[in-house]
Amino acid sequence: MSPTPQRALKTVKLTVITDFVCVSCCIGQHELLDAINYCKDTLDLPLKFELEHIPFRLISTNILPEDCPTKPDREDFLTKFIGKERFRTLLTNVTKWAEEKGRPLSLHGTIRQTTKAHRLALKAGQSGGQTLQTPLIMAIFTASMEDGQDVADPEVLADIAAKCGVMSREDALAFLESDELAKEVEDMSNAARAKGITGVPVVVIDGKWAVSGGQSSEVYVQIFKKLATCHAGGPCPNSNNLPAGMVETCI
Repeated sequence: MSPTPQRALKTVKLTVITDFVCVSCCIGQHELLDAINYCKDTLDLPLKFELEHIPFRLISTNILPEDCPTKPDREDFLTKFIGKERFRTLLTNVTKWAEEKGRPLSLHGTIRQTTKAHRLALKAGQSGGQTLQTPLIMAIFTASMEDGQDVADPEVLADIAAKCGVMSREDALAFLESDELAKEVEDMSNAARAKGITGVPVVVIDGKWAVSGGQSSEVYVQIFKKLATCHAGGPCPNSNNLPAGMVETCI
């Protein structure tokens, strides 16, 4: 009997622009990964996914200095930064999502610049691609948004790096105390702003379409189904038939 030929898979490149300081980015990352797993494991779509992490500095260092001598409380800082009404809405949405998903997401804890965390994520990507980078990113979000840890603290990040198999704790501390990849983080964040991005998360799909905000997994599933249909010879996404939440982009 002849072996069953392997089906051709379309590669979907997902460029995820995010900041670890951003709770919507945490939610968006969970929803995106849930959609990817559902499309692969349940729908068995003829797609494979390549994820690329692009760092973004959501809060200016003029407002939140890189080496702030104090550790601002996240709830107090956000209340002042976005205003009481917007903060209450954010808190309501986060609490609702956390209850629905059964995840202890909260806005408790401290808020710091996330350059070191972004540097570590880039290092993981260089060392092991998305296989190392994606679990590390999720672990950093978990530490910050669920455990209330300070992910600007090299000790915290070194523990995460070691647990995720990125590098040893000692190597991680040495890396974080250096300035390796600091310029790259700065340049990539500035490049995103130069292209008009002022808020995150933003997911760029195949360099053609963008999805902004912490969209639900259902939104991504519909987009991926559309791409799979296109791959099979059906209609492809264009300006007249884009799925909800998806827009054309030049980013």
